[in-house]
Amino acid sequence: MVELRARWDGLVPGPGELADALITQYVERNRRAYRDHYLEIVLVALESLIQLSTDPASVRLAAWFHRAVHEPGGTPSEDAEASAQLAEEMLPQYGIAAIRVAEVARLVRLTGALAAPAADSYAPPRRDANGDVLLDAVNAIFSADPVRYAVHVAEVRRDAGERRSTLERRYDDVRELLDGHLYRTQLARQRLGPVARVNLETELAGLDSELPAPWRGWQQAALTATATFCAIAAAVVAIAAAGASWEIPTAPSEAGWPPVALAVLAFFGAPVLFRCARSSSQRACLIAGAVVALAVTGLLIAWARVPRINPAVGVGLRVPLLISALLLLLIAGGAALAASLLHTRTARFLPSRNLGQQLAWLAVPGVVALALLLIVQPLARNYVLSTNERIDRSPRPAGKATPSALNGTVAWVSRSTLGAGAEEAVATQYGIAIPRPNGVVDMLDAATGDLRWRYARSDSNERPTISATGDGEYVLGQFPGVGYLLLDANTGERKAAWPGRMRDHLIQQAQPLLTGDRAKRGSDKLHGLDPDGHERWTFAPGECSDLSAVSSTDTVVAFLGNCGDEPDAVVGLDLKSGKELWNKTATDTYRRPVVAGGLVVLAEPGGDSDVPVALAAIEPRTGAIKWRWPVPQTWACRTLLNAAGRYLVVVDCPGPSSIQNRRTVVTAIDTATGRTAWQVTARIDPRSKVTVTPDGRVISLSRDAATCWANIIERTGFRQVRLPLGITCSRDAYAVGNQVLVNGDNAVIALN
Repeated sequence: MVELRARWDGLVPGPGELADALITQYVERNRRAYRDHYLEIVLVALESLIQLSTDPASVRLAAWFHRAVHEPGGTPSEDAEASAQLAEEMLPQYGIAAIRVAEVARLVRLTGALAAPAADSYAPPRRDANGDVLLDAVNAIFSADPVRYAVHVAEVRRDAGERRSTLERRYDDVRELLDGHLYRTQLARQRLGPVARVNLETELAGLDSELPAPWRGWQQAALTATATFCAIAAAVVAIAAAGASWEIPTAPSEAGWPPVALAVLAFFGAPVLFRCARSSSQRACLIAGAVVALAVTGLLIAWARVPRINPAVGVGLRVPLLISALLLLLIAGGAALAASLLHTRTARFLPSRNLGQQLAWLAVPGVVALALLLIVQPLARNYVLSTNERIDRSPRPAGKATPSALNGTVAWVSRSTLGAGAEEAVATQYGIAIPRPNGVVDMLDAATGDLRWRYARSDSNERPTISATGDGEYVLGQFPGVGYLLLDANTGERKAAWPGRMRDHLIQQAQPLLTGDRAKRGSDKLHGLDPDGHERWTFAPGECSDLSAVSSTDTVVAFLGNCGDEPDAVVGLDLKSGKELWNKTATDTYRRPVVAGGLVVLAEPGGDSDVPVALAAIEPRTGAIKWRWPVPQTWACRTLLNAAGRYLVVVDCPGPSSIQNRRTVVTAIDTATGRTAWQVTARIDPRSKVTVTPDGRVISLSRDAATCWANIIERTGFRQVRLPLGITCSRDAYAVGNQVLVNGDNAVIALN
């Protein structure tokens, strides 16, 4: 009190009644904060700065009045306004000039908003020297002795009222002060700034420990985790790119070091970016920015060097993988730069760890891993699939095929399928699909033989294996080195591509679609698939090295062999669900299963001979034997079973299997009864490869010295037809539906 009174002497001429009145205001009993010791700190600091002001008397009076009125729970602006009004009321009574009263009131009102100056205005213009000096003196409480400052903070919080809102408001105020320069004058910054910043940071740490802040800082943690794990993911993707080729076929001069260098850079860059994301230094920003610039440069170089596609050159998987790795590195550098800037401006004072930060560090690697599996890998595969394919098509609609009557004339000749053979043709609803070398599939018009569309791949240099599925709506092609592709039979457009793991599957039946796993010992799993490769069910009987299957319209019959200690078996499965319907032990190894008339017909083996003892028809839903057809003991050749509508057509030879035997016997068995419907024996070579049409005709080719003949065995008997010149008799005929195709000199020919 005495010290305060001494500081007033000489401030206003005359007796000290005004000083006593103001001191009484600061020491009144209902006031908890901003008492006489607070005023003492402000006045001491003011004397060290007063030389910077232009009106020292007004500044001193404003310092005395700035908290003369203080109501517990009130805001600084309310206190400043009430104090300014008090000055305007009392000062004229003591002979203070009106102009000075106005200046004092203005300065007091300035103390209602104690926000620090902007962080980017280190030396602002001196437009208000009196205000700057007064505000720096008022803020001198921040640089008080740590014990004195802790007492002041406790008093302010007691005055403020409800605890939770007080803490949150005070936390925001302190954060705002620390983000600025704290003081407006250079002299105050030098004398008071360091101690004030330590006190405020200590207070902020205490507030942080008291406030329930389970999520504070999750953005900073998420950015730091993104920078770290995206760099690691970039290294992983770059390593995968190192094992792929830049173009197909691989060029001899192709450099293998770029993805390796990128992987090393990304791997060692992960801890560096982690440190940059947690630092506010200029060096951290520069390093993160350099990573961003490096990634952008790499992307531009990679994009400029992407191979130009042509029929002989395709894009390899390294292209999308390397670009993906550079994008991940770009995201890592960008996240580190953003985290460093955020740390600089708003997130320097965060709890060391909380729920939000922990969840961010757990969630980000999961998101990055899912992005690799669900985004990067599919996009890379789709990029290669799309970039390397070409489709040429004609606008003409599909024609209707005319069944071959085999009268010795030619219906059409297609010379657009050089290097292709009729024996590889597949019938669809929209024409005849034929595979060609170098990853090409041609679709011919069944009525004219004209090319309707051609699907070609630059990344496959072998002939694909094709089959029809989806009731002839699609062509399923197995392209070596690529996988299974589903093509629209009408347009040639790719509708689906099976996942990479499907390369280890082999088609066992395409209509409906069944596959088995490819393994060194054989296949021990069976998969039921949709036409687009979506797996509906998996049947895993165990360690069976021999697993094959056929399917009727609603049932799969699987044959299990070499299953370790378990006996061989025949199992019935529901086609839609894969549910096991029945299971029977197989006493013999069944051969050559065929689906005919809704039944599964099997050849019961007859010892070492290729000729079976009998043919057995199994009812697929129950596994019951519906009928058995004994095979004549005089038959000696390999018995061929073919489905032809309601009939099972059996081709064999009567008599010994020798070169002298020139007879072939064809038998049609009615699948409804298991009885012979008709049988014809013809004098043709039984070793000739035959094809069977759906209407039951058995056709093969033979030649004499000058002529190629078509041999037809049908219900009405046997006949031979002389074929025109130009047909290659050394290759086989092939039935596509009831249309018969043969080969010419680099041509596919349809017979009338």
